[in-house]
Amino acid sequence: MRETILAAAIVVLLILIASRFSGFVAPSNLVNVFNDTAPLIILALGQMVVILTRCIDLSVAANLALTGMAVAMINVAFPGLPIPFIIAIAICLGGAMGAINGLLVWKLAIPPIVVTLGTMTIFRGIIFLISDGKWVNAHEMSEGFTGFPRAAVLGLPILSWCAVLSVIVFAVMMSRTALGRSIFAVGGNPHAAVYTGIDVGKTQFKAFVISGALAGLTGYLWVARYAVAYVDIAGGFELEVVAACVIGGISIAGGIGSVGGAVLGALFLGVVKNALPVVNISPFWQLAISGSAILIAVAFNAQSGRKKGRLILKDAEATR
Repeated sequence: MRETILAAAIVVLLILIASRFSGFVAPSNLVNVFNDTAPLIILALGQMVVILTRCIDLSVAANLALTGMAVAMINVAFPGLPIPFIIAIAICLGGAMGAINGLLVWKLAIPPIVVTLGTMTIFRGIIFLISDGKWVNAHEMSEGFTGFPRAAVLGLPILSWCAVLSVIVFAVMMSRTALGRSIFAVGGNPHAAVYTGIDVGKTQFKAFVISGALAGLTGYLWVARYAVAYVDIAGGFELEVVAACVIGGISIAGGIGSVGGAVLGALFLGVVKNALPVVNISPFWQLAISGSAILIAVAFNAQSGRKKGRLILKDAEATR
């Protein structure tokens, strides 16, 4: 029901925008909007897995930035490295940073929000240390490095295909694998999950590794697409990632959510972001809109939870 409402809201939003600027809904422009939203979709999928386990990862944007800077510097030093090797480095580096978050939450029982706030700052600091505060610009990167995400296949850039492939993989993982079921079980009722033989801490650790690996992949795709790497890249983007999940119906309390919801939440924000210049609203309002959307979505989720609670109580009273 939630996904249907969100999909309808996106359609209505597109109609309203088209009434002001018909070119916005042209197929070529919608492809561009989806391509712009692709990094958010990929990161939202990773964040969804973490939130479902009753955790949160606020370091995804810093992970993205550090990985992007690292692979950009590697490309400058070794321009002949094959792109698949660069992508593998990005995924492994991002996964390693996610593993650091997961270990601190799992082994030291530090609250996830504290862990990821700390690592977010550390990762940004490491970027400054390895780059000495300097930028890596387009003329320093190889053509293969910057051209890969932009290359079109069947009318869609490879960046968009990476998002599509991620959605398919996560849809299968969350619905057809033991890991997906464990993630829902840990978030839904961690005490009951323990009795069924699920290691709660280990499952949360795996969720952070998945989120970090996707952030690493996105780091390469982001830097290669925009052909620039610097310290503050994707600053504040973690707010959009969390907003996409919450708007898509991923419960902050864990255990409730879907891949479709995360994708629709990201698409909603992507349409809003691209529509702001069309309707003459400053892009600087984007963060305010994202924050407001989070509050509204959380309030909606809380209200839905209260209604379900009342229904359960009524059913219990009726059976007595």
